[in-house]
Amino acid sequence: MISPLSASSQAFLVGLNQIEQREQQAQTELTTGLQINVVSDAPDEISPLLQTRSDLSQAQQVTSNLGIVTTEVNSAETALQSAVSLVDSAQSLGTEGASDLASADTQQNVADQLGTTLQQLVALANTTVGGRYIFSGDSDQTQPYTIDLTKASPISAYQGAAATRQIQTSSGSQFAVSLNAQTIFDSPDSTQNVFTSINNLRQVLLNNGSASAVQSALADVQSSDTYLNQQLAFYGNVQDEVSSASNDAQNNETQLQTQLSGIQDANEAAAITQLTEGQTAQQAALVSRAQLPKTTLFDYISSGS
Repeated sequence: MISPLSASSQAFLVGLNQIEQREQQAQTELTTGLQINVVSDAPDEISPLLQTRSDLSQAQQVTSNLGIVTTEVNSAETALQSAVSLVDSAQSLGTEGASDLASADTQQNVADQLGTTLQQLVALANTTVGGRYIFSGDSDQTQPYTIDLTKASPISAYQGAAATRQIQTSSGSQFAVSLNAQTIFDSPDSTQNVFTSINNLRQVLLNNGSASAVQSALADVQSSDTYLNQQLAFYGNVQDEVSSASNDAQNNETQLQTQLSGIQDANEAAAITQLTEGQTAQQAALVSRAQLPKTTLFDYISSGS
């Protein structure tokens, strides 16, 4: 029986196939930008590749979460700065109303202004960011307060929840990022309760209270102002922590991206070289093969006679 292909022909085809496979690999790397496109490209690298991808995904999520928190914390800090300014103004108004020379009309006017201050403070307590009430604690879809100045106690009970939310850093540690409006504005301690102290001052003025009564109510406003500044300081500290954590997270993400690139990214220059060399080798092999003498059927007959 005559073999359809000689040993040299079979070796030629095997070699040609290997050249084509290397060319295809190089072409795929140039097209995808990756040196690992299927498991068989680098079996030993699959496990570290998958682990690095997972680590990078987690790092990106941490960075994203910190970005969201940064916006919320900055908004909260800005809101509390405004609240402190309003309480400072309330003290100035109270001082005006505490004068022995203050008329009933003056006290009424100051009381009206304090009512406006309360409305503004409630609006700040109801601050939203991205559709979330940032001072409602864990119930961030619920508005913390409503206000009705026609009532003796115009501000509703707190409608939110405790603030237990924490943010995770790239190292895995966590820290608290928020306070709720009840803690900030509506403390059970009357000397720290911003809403109650200003409303009490307002009520004294509405009732044409004596200078000593106004001074007594004003003392609580001053005390609540000191307390409010402490809550503002909390957010200042959180801003620093979030900023530091964000920098660490971004650095970690960059390192993981570099690590991933080292595992999976193609070496474009090497791939081009491999493709060029493959094309050259393929052309040379075909030319060389074409120059070999051809064996015919008569050659087999003559050799067998």
